[in-house]
Amino acid sequence: MRISVLGTGTVGRTVAGRAGDLGHEVAIGTRDPQATLARTDTDMMGNPPFGAWHADHPEIALLRFADAAARGELIVNATSGTNSLEVLALAGAENLKGKVLIDIANPLDFSAGFPPTLFVKDTDSLAEQIQRAFPEARVVKTLNTLNATVMVDPATLAGGDHSIFVSGDDAAAKATATDLLRGFGWRDIIDLGDLSTARGPEMLLPIWLRLMTALGTPAFNFKIVR
Repeated sequence: MRISVLGTGTVGRTVAGRAGDLGHEVAIGTRDPQATLARTDTDMMGNPPFGAWHADHPEIALLRFADAAARGELIVNATSGTNSLEVLALAGAENLKGKVLIDIANPLDFSAGFPPTLFVKDTDSLAEQIQRAFPEARVVKTLNTLNATVMVDPATLAGGDHSIFVSGDDAAAKATATDLLRGFGWRDIIDLGDLSTARGPEMLLPIWLRLMTALGTPAFNFKIVR
């Protein structure tokens, strides 16, 4: 499958790299590929610049957002939640039309420092905002409740015996997303229902952030015990 990941941060790199390892044809979207490759500074988490990562993954194309979206059969939104609507507009509604759009982003507002607040909650979600802005895309919310490494390799924790959530209005789109999750190694995939249910996983982020602080690590996840 041709998968295009929008966003060059840790999440975008990790998802793109894993999808490539699984045999998918992968591209990463950015505003300006040359500027992205020219960066030499580490990010706020101390991760190396994108160019260093890309040198180890030359098979993954680096394209402008619109070119990446046009190329992909499945699109992954791995951008910062505050920028997601802007980035998707740059990707182009026509390039998203009819495609499965997996939304990993979270509506985190860091303007007042850490811990962040949510800029949308309770009666709406970022995923729903994206769906309204791009009604012909087929939005599926998943993978937003855990860190990047565990997203693509759940077996790194407890042999993969923990849970991931899926929300979306389009059953076929959710099936496509679920197939990708199974490829990553997920077994306990819980379909929460339509896209309005994405409000729940997005509102898990405040407790997730506090657990990360309390545990001293982002390497954990939720397990739903029946």
